[in-house]
Amino acid sequence: MPLSSVKCQDRAIAALESALARGHVHHAWLFHGPDGVGKELAAVGLAQALCCTEQPDVGCGTCASCRRVEKRNHPDVTMVMPEDEQVKRGVAGRSDFERTPSRDIRIEQIRQLQERLAFRALESKTKVAILVGAHAMNQPAQNALLKTLEEPPSGTVLILVSSAPDKLLPTIRSRCSKAAFGPLSVEFLTEQIKKSKKGVDDVAAGQAAAMAAGSMSRALAFDVDGLAERKDIIERFEALDPADARGWLALAETLGEDRASAEIALDVLQVWLRDVSCAQVTGATLVNGDLQALAVAAAAKVSSAGVHRRSVLIDEARNAITQRNGAARLQLERMFIEMFAA
Repeated sequence: MPLSSVKCQDRAIAALESALARGHVHHAWLFHGPDGVGKELAAVGLAQALCCTEQPDVGCGTCASCRRVEKRNHPDVTMVMPEDEQVKRGVAGRSDFERTPSRDIRIEQIRQLQERLAFRALESKTKVAILVGAHAMNQPAQNALLKTLEEPPSGTVLILVSSAPDKLLPTIRSRCSKAAFGPLSVEFLTEQIKKSKKGVDDVAAGQAAAMAAGSMSRALAFDVDGLAERKDIIERFEALDPADARGWLALAETLGEDRASAEIALDVLQVWLRDVSCAQVTGATLVNGDLQALAVAAAAKVSSAGVHRRSVLIDEARNAITQRNGAARLQLERMFIEMFAA
């Protein structure tokens, strides 16, 4: 997929296309932003532009070189990612590793990358390395990569793709040109859901898109049929008594039964809080339009600052579960305690 095919990221793509047109592509880039918004697609698109034989520095997307980059088998393009991500994508099996596949990018992987980059490009003028989930590098791996960033081999471009750039060393971030990728619009995600899931109506697609928090991968993975649980989650949340800790803990146990259930519940509650915030503004349109009366009642019980604080706590709980492997039930318990007991 060439750069021109990456949707809804006009500013980032324009910066990359400008660098290519001027022939001033920096040796290291940090593509940062939420998961599922096109960062990796753009990294592949940049690699295609640098390796394309038909439209150099643009990328046609159809020549043999571009197709091999897209299929991840071009000899001058190396992709590095955690071992468990390789297993999830089917590019490696668990039996390929002597131990449990690591969730980190390990120093051995960076050393192997450095060995590859030391050789001259076989077919292209540029060697490209794409580090998927670059923030998953452990400390030794980051220190090793830093040496390459400080003294890059000639004709090399490194692209670090990250949804958590703050986990990277400041010295790594400072040596990279930045391309910021923002959340995808609800309207765009709604259309993509309707295209991929036949028979989904506008209301259900819109609700799923809103709950995806701007992420294409989350939008397409969302169980639209599971939206029936949405109303129950919201009503149980609003029925919580700030003075009854047993009620909070019981709901945390129910919603935190497993990681997937907890993530869906947090998505639902995050969108609900946006609706509550909108209900504090006369005439605002709600995602959960069928619960407008409940949203108005909730808006009257909590201040705008309180809504914001709850939203922050939901974000923290979700990040703890998805990025730090936190126990779902414990994170929900912590969230409710800080919401109602603080």
